[in-house]
Amino acid sequence: MAGGWAKDGAVQEQIDASVEDAVKRARSQLGKGESLPFCEDCEEPIPEARRRAVPGVRRCIRCQSEYDEEQAASASINRRGSKDSQLR
Repeated sequence: MAGGWAKDGAVQEQIDASVEDAVKRARSQLGKGESLPFCEDCEEPIPEARRRAVPGVRRCIRCQSEYDEEQAASASINRRGSKDSQLR
């Protein structure tokens, strides 16, 4: 039972939406197509072993690490505006 102005099941809907967003974000980051021979950011060669291990790889390890850090920083923002995020 929801309290206040929230309808029944609102909390579960919030959880489901957050999980769905995370799954979409993870799927969008999966490699597609052939791996690039050179990093799309710094243009350094991508080692053959990395290209075989990560299908569709587009960045060298250094640039991928930087990209992942940037994505993690922007993903920590709760765009749905839950009470918890507003209280911080």
